[in-house]
Amino acid sequence: MQAENKATWIWYPGDFEVWLGNIFNNRRTERGAMFPPFWKQDSHYVTVEFSKAFTLDHEETITIAAEDQFNFAIDGKLQSVATGAIRCMENNTFTFTVPQGQHKLNLKVWNQATPPALFIDGKTIKTDSTWLATYEDKLWIDENGVAHGSGIYVPAASWNFDSIDTPPSLYHLECEELRPVCSKSITTNGTLYDFGKETFGYLTVKNLQGTVNVYYGESREEALDKDHCETLDRLENTEPWDYIAESKAFRFVYIEKEAGATYDDVSMDYEFSPHDMTHSGSFRCSDEEINKIWEVGAYTMDLTTREFFMDGIKRDRWTWSGDAIQSYLMNYYLRFDTECVKRTIRQLRGKDPVTAHVNTIMDYTFYWFKSVLDYYQYTGDADFVREMWPRMVTLMDYVLSRTNSEGMAEGQPDDWIFVDWVDFPMHKRGILCFEQILFCKALETMALCAKLLGINKSDYRIKAEELRNKVRQTFWSYEQKAYYHALEDGVLNKQITKFPNMFAIIYGYAYEEQRQEIMKSVMLNPDIDPITTPYMRFYELEALCIDGLHTQVLQEMRDYWGGMLREGATSFWEKYVPSEQGTQHLAMYGRPYGKSLCHAWGASPVYLLGKYYLGVKPTKPGYEEYEVRPALGDLEWMKGDVPTPHGMIHVEMDKKHIKIRATEGRGTLYYKDQQVDIKPNQEVVLTLS
Repeated sequence: MQAENKATWIWYPGDFEVWLGNIFNNRRTERGAMFPPFWKQDSHYVTVEFSKAFTLDHEETITIAAEDQFNFAIDGKLQSVATGAIRCMENNTFTFTVPQGQHKLNLKVWNQATPPALFIDGKTIKTDSTWLATYEDKLWIDENGVAHGSGIYVPAASWNFDSIDTPPSLYHLECEELRPVCSKSITTNGTLYDFGKETFGYLTVKNLQGTVNVYYGESREEALDKDHCETLDRLENTEPWDYIAESKAFRFVYIEKEAGATYDDVSMDYEFSPHDMTHSGSFRCSDEEINKIWEVGAYTMDLTTREFFMDGIKRDRWTWSGDAIQSYLMNYYLRFDTECVKRTIRQLRGKDPVTAHVNTIMDYTFYWFKSVLDYYQYTGDADFVREMWPRMVTLMDYVLSRTNSEGMAEGQPDDWIFVDWVDFPMHKRGILCFEQILFCKALETMALCAKLLGINKSDYRIKAEELRNKVRQTFWSYEQKAYYHALEDGVLNKQITKFPNMFAIIYGYAYEEQRQEIMKSVMLNPDIDPITTPYMRFYELEALCIDGLHTQVLQEMRDYWGGMLREGATSFWEKYVPSEQGTQHLAMYGRPYGKSLCHAWGASPVYLLGKYYLGVKPTKPGYEEYEVRPALGDLEWMKGDVPTPHGMIHVEMDKKHIKIRATEGRGTLYYKDQQVDIKPNQEVVLTLS
């Protein structure tokens, strides 16, 4: 958020994220070759006009800066440097004196390389989010189908670029130097460096002269396998200097010198997104293994929270909507970095026209809709919902245009139906029950957001109700007490998987008796194929927590996430199969080191421990009201903090007491049949019988 009465750089909404996302998503390499994403990448608008009206009691001199070329009109009359109306200063900035009275300022900025951005600073005339922006589209259709034109203005976007010397194009994360914890000579010319744990940044080879080959590894085995490691560099200099490589993910680095090459030292610039530790979540308990799981989960989240929330820091280094929605939820219980959430949502959505699903994946489109509503629930920021609404409408129009005659979402030849990586046969053809449940939630999200914004769009609610009924009629088996998998060419595929069944529980589509039936017949049934990715274990364990199985979920954490720690993990993986041994844990996609050993969706205990053990969640947007339903499971004690938009909620619990302190909102503590009000800045203590 910009400071009050302070000028800041402004741009067209979404352009900064689209531009930055293109840079971000094209940094991936595989064995030295660039590897761009395989979905459509949009571009920023190259010409943007900014406008605002002012009334001045006195004439005012303003300073103007723009990212690349611009023109300036006051009350419709262009001003000219040649006539002296605008005076040039140093650093491509200009001054202009605006006369006393009522005036309208218009500036057009053109920039092919980076988003057109504008900075104006005067006594009262300052660029901020109250300015309007347009890319001069000549016709715009509102949500009610009414045409408007020409050149529709929207509120300009801004962030924290509050100095004339820090335009958006210079944005970067922070860095600090880290050194290897040890090194070992492998051959006469080759040395292996170990940085102690999974990390991310820029390898620096100091005083390098000649040529060295660098092989990176999330594991020792990968770094030493020159023929199969996923990432590598070739560094060469004829004159000695400190060579800084492109950013990579690694723990181990193997450097092999060619004939005559020399260097003095190796270090790295660790790159990170800074966060406020005074406004961060925490968790401690009586079980040190659970504490370690939370800590490694938090570190995994910090590594994958960059300019955007990415999936894995080695592979893919991209923004994926299915990964991101879990990152958002974990973030709400860890760092509460709302700006990164908004950047990622904007970047994933991109621009109109819509020609494919988000990331080309149908389920990822449905997650994208829900992410907007989740953001509002945790932050109370209706302005962001209002900003995204036009693009929610056009994306839903695309979805609805591809439904079948029954109004169900069915994969088309150009769609990717993902669901999850599975180790058992599962067809993804036809009408999947799982996809319909996600689609129904997306329609409900549209209806709720329309209501929030005061927009009459009852058809979303009607479509959601109709689809919900069709899903139950089509896929629910009263005999099996479960939702079947799919409808293929008019024939019911009676395979039972956990995916649609657990989402029916999580989204509240299973009434109480049905939920209990699903838990018994599916979620706790050992004959149902197991889930082996942290991605869907996130939802599986959430469903178990909803059913009150906190002790079982803690044991699942010890077995699954604790299993990764016992294998030496310093961040959580893309996938973990306990039965695998040795280097089998490193392989995926038919490649010996294809698995990501630092993957955002692996950090789900951070979310589960905050929401279902500390028990905190908002019941009104932005924690205006919230509930605390703590549960120890088999722990002796626990304590922790949950960040909120303007403060913290602290929870402590042992066998005898529950203590809660909060700095904002109206809360309610629920424990068994007891209910206690929580008021700001007053400690609540409940003695347990």
